[in-house]
Amino acid sequence: MSEPEEKQEFNITVYTENQIGLLSRIAIIFTRRKINIDSLNTSPSEIDSIHRFNIVINESEDVVRKLTRQIEKQVEVLKVYYHTNEDVVWQEMALYKVSTDVIAERVSVERLLRENGARAVVIRKDYTVFETTGHREETDNLINILQPYGLIEFVRSARVAIIKDSDGFNRKLREFERLEPGEDVIENEYLNQGQKVFTM
Repeated sequence: MSEPEEKQEFNITVYTENQIGLLSRIAIIFTRRKINIDSLNTSPSEIDSIHRFNIVINESEDVVRKLTRQIEKQVEVLKVYYHTNEDVVWQEMALYKVSTDVIAERVSVERLLRENGARAVVIRKDYTVFETTGHREETDNLINILQPYGLIEFVRSARVAIIKDSDGFNRKLREFERLEPGEDVIENEYLNQGQKVFTM
């Protein structure tokens, strides 16, 4: 029997029409397989009226491949890609709330924050909010640094990621339009079978 594939973090990028209910249908695909979503971000993409989901999971490549095929079967989904962390440029944003008195009393705290690339975004008499961006390890490290000084609150955003070797989905859409000039591309589903066509 072959060894089970090793799990690692994968970034799944989904290009989709902005359809109500699609997020819950995508979530059900993960729930059925008992796969935990570590991070989920949805935003406009480089193409007007097309949205981009970035989903982070910790799984084997085989499982991720099957998942992407399943997601791509959703009518509003135009294309799905998956990549390891090495294949993407990614960041997460984090906010830290700390007592302003503590920072005023201890110059070392401000130095620690600066050394970790944090900047103040709100300064009030009772608290100061710092913001930083980075990888999970970096934002977690700053939690540990601030805990002894009475970290009041912490929140981290979902991951945003850009594919290193991609020339964007925009060019692919233009290619499809050239191949199928009479069809409304956005209304069609892209079939991941080696042929670069949309079909009704």
